[in-house]
Amino acid sequence: MDIHHLKVFTAVFKNRSFSKASEQLSLTQPTISSHIKAVEDELGCKLFDRVGRTIIPTKEAELLYSRASEIIENLEEIKSGICRIKDDIGGEIIIGASTIPGTYIIPSIVSEFKKKYKEISFQVIIEDSKKITDMVACDQLLLGIVGAKMENRKLEYRPLVEDELILVSSAKALGRKTISMKNITGMPFLLREEGSGTRKTMERHLSGRGIDVKDLNVVAVLGSTDAVKEAVKSGLGASILSRVAVRDDLKLGILREVKVKGLNMKRSFYIITHRKRTFPKSYRLFIDYLYLKGKA
Repeated sequence: MDIHHLKVFTAVFKNRSFSKASEQLSLTQPTISSHIKAVEDELGCKLFDRVGRTIIPTKEAELLYSRASEIIENLEEIKSGICRIKDDIGGEIIIGASTIPGTYIIPSIVSEFKKKYKEISFQVIIEDSKKITDMVACDQLLLGIVGAKMENRKLEYRPLVEDELILVSSAKALGRKTISMKNITGMPFLLREEGSGTRKTMERHLSGRGIDVKDLNVVAVLGSTDAVKEAVKSGLGASILSRVAVRDDLKLGILREVKVKGLNMKRSFYIITHRKRTFPKSYRLFIDYLYLKGKA
C-alpha cells in the first residue's frame, strides 16, 4: 500500500462516490477501482458496500480513513517543510476558478508567469463562483479566482481584472440594436445556473432597475458559459454574458451585442484566499504576481 492508494481511498470516502473521486483526482473510474481493490486485498477486508448507486463505508473504512488522513497530512507537512528549508519554489499550484477567468484569463497569466518560473506547474479546477468560494473557505483550495463576491469573513478578496456583462443575441436574429429595460422581459432568455458569478452579477444589476429573474421569459438554464453561447448562436434566446467570453464571437459576427438603455453592468474578477492560511513560496510568488496584475 502506498500514498497514492491512500489518497484515492480518502477521496472515495469523502465523496461517497467512485465517479466523483475520479473527477477530483483526474483518474479513470477503473483506475480508482483498482486502487481500492489493492487496499482491500492488502488489508483483507471490504472497505465499501454498494447499495444501489450509493456506496457506504464499512467500519474498517472508517478506521482507515482517520489514520490515512493523518498520514497524508503529515506527508504534505513534511514536503512543505523540506521545500521551505531548501527554499524550493517548484511544485504544483492548484487554482480554483469560475468559468470565465478559468477559460479566458488564467491561461495567458500562467503562460507569462512560467516564462520566469519554469519549474512550477499548474492545475486549474473550474467550477462556478460559489463552489470555488466554498472550497477556499473550507481549506480544499489555497487560491481561487471568481466573478462575484460571496459574503464570508474567512476570505480576502482582491480585484484582478475588470469585466462587463452585455446582452447578446444570435447575429441572425432580427431586432433593434438598442432596447429599453422593459423589452428584456419579453424576449426568450437563457440563464446560467444559480451558483454562477455571471448570474449573481446580472441579478444584482437587474434588481437595481426593478427587474427580478422571475420576470424574465426564461427558456433554459444552462451550466456553463459555452453552453449558453451555443444556445444563443442557435437562436434559442438571448442572454447576458461576459464581454471577455464573447469577444471573439462579436468580432466574427457570430453574436451581436444588444445595447440596453441605462444598463451598465461592470464587475471585477477577484483573487480569493483564506485569511488564516500560510502559503508555500510558489503560491506566494504567484499570488504576488496576480496582485501586480490587478494594480496594472
